[in-house]
Amino acid sequence: MEDHTFTSVLWRWEAQDAWRFVTVPADLTDAIRLTTGPPRGFGSVRVEVTVGATTWRTSVFPDTSRGAFVLPVKKAVRHAEDLDDGDDVTVTLRVLAG
Repeated sequence: MEDHTFTSVLWRWEAQDAWRFVTVPADLTDAIRLTTGPPRGFGSVRVEVTVGATTWRTSVFPDTSRGAFVLPVKKAVRHAEDLDDGDDVTVTLRVLAG
């Protein structure tokens, strides 16, 4: 899959104060579902992500309440890119094979 860039709001997961996410847009969520093989644990899909000057590998996870994948943004990335809850985050995402 090619690189996809989108902007989404950084939000805090209510159940765990330390976790922050951005929501993958519905059209990209649909494209990921159509082009990936069987889902991994918890329905996750492996991705490589770039935010600002920071690139890392992680997974996106389905969130049934949002009807979309959500992308965790770890603390080191939030600090490196000076991101706070409610900030718009521009993300470049690439789905990784297997």
